[in-house]
Amino acid sequence: MDCPISGAEVAEVVKQLHSGGARGAEEIRPGYLKAMDVVGLSWLTRLCNIAWSSGAVPVEWQTGVVVPIFKKGDRRVCSNYRGITLLSLPGKVYSKVLERRVRSIVESQIEEEQCGFRPGRETVDQLYTFARVMQGAWEFAQPIHMCFVDLEKAYDHVPRGTLWGTLREYRVGGFLRAIQCLYQRSVSLVRIAGSKSDLFPVRVGLRQGCPLSPVLFITFMDRISRRSRGVECVEFGGRRISSLLFADDVVLLASSSSDLQLLLGRFAAECEAAGMRISTSKSETMVLDRERVACQLRVGRETPPLQVGPKYLWVSFMSEGRRDREINRRIGSASAVMRTLS
Repeated sequence: MDCPISGAEVAEVVKQLHSGGARGAEEIRPGYLKAMDVVGLSWLTRLCNIAWSSGAVPVEWQTGVVVPIFKKGDRRVCSNYRGITLLSLPGKVYSKVLERRVRSIVESQIEEEQCGFRPGRETVDQLYTFARVMQGAWEFAQPIHMCFVDLEKAYDHVPRGTLWGTLREYRVGGFLRAIQCLYQRSVSLVRIAGSKSDLFPVRVGLRQGCPLSPVLFITFMDRISRRSRGVECVEFGGRRISSLLFADDVVLLASSSSDLQLLLGRFAAECEAAGMRISTSKSETMVLDRERVACQLRVGRETPPLQVGPKYLWVSFMSEGRRDREINRRIGSASAVMRTLS
């Protein structure tokens, strides 16, 4: 995997670019790259190989252009805007080639409990697993104590030093240097109505909009999940399950409140050691049991609220294992859409 980047790799990545996608930071549209002939692709391949062999990339590949997109509310309030980061398109081609190679190394090492940012897996797969675990537990009267963990801006708060250590543990070899080069002098600027701000350094977090970021993030989260694992779990289909993850959407599962507290304590400690924080106010707990049981968990000095029907991956789950609330919510949403059409 340490061999030079081939023209076939670059051509395949360029082929998969969306023609109507957003232009990059340097105003290059995806269609421009897709229209390149063999000579153009050979020059792009040569540029990628210079970056790969030298361990240095153009400064434009390290620069992000943040474009604020208005969400709703008062336009004078900054929090009502969401920033979209545009990166160099040739740089994204290089990053995607690296992503494919890195993924081929780490994919087999990442636990099955993680379904986010993985090929052939979607939210529906994780929701199906979670629903089946709940249904089986209710059917056989086996209690499940759950904590739906919310991490504070996880993607933006990943400490890069810890990330490099994680990648060494997962044995990515020479790809670590190539990845570090993209982050080494990472800077951004804000563009509004044609005007640009001064450049400012970005020293923490993953690069928004970079094809490499998703696989780096799930590798980082897999390390936290592995290190927090213990004997506490629930059993389903002959398999012991203590957590389900979809990127940073985490649900911890145990057969008792005391076991869940131990599991949550280790998970919180590993998050803190990795430079992440659990948002206690946004985390939730739920108990699936035929008898009403209290579940008072603590993260430090704080207690996540107990919910009857919290949401996991935007779907409501009831503490009795029923899906009435989610079905009614979807019927209501569909009815609202139909009323707007009539």
